[in-house]
Amino acid sequence: MAIGKKHGKSVAQVILRWHIQRGVAVIPKTVHKERMKENLDIWDFELSEREMERIAMLDIGHSEIMDNHCWCTARQLNGFRIHA
Repeated sequence: MAIGKKHGKSVAQVILRWHIQRGVAVIPKTVHKERMKENLDIWDFELSEREMERIAMLDIGHSEIMDNHCWCTARQLNGFRIHA
């Protein structure tokens, strides 16, 4: 991603920064020490208004993984047991 290259940051760092600048609380998940450090290294740069808009334009308005508006998705998700 060009925005990440401009700031010397990874895509994940740019996304975390985008959320932070929008006032969204983020809870990144990783078990890798290197990624934990990377996730915390987002406070030394700021995205411009134009960069914020460019990232927001990536939202296509729906999931490409599943149809959240279909009753069958809810039925499928309700079938998963996450606790024994």
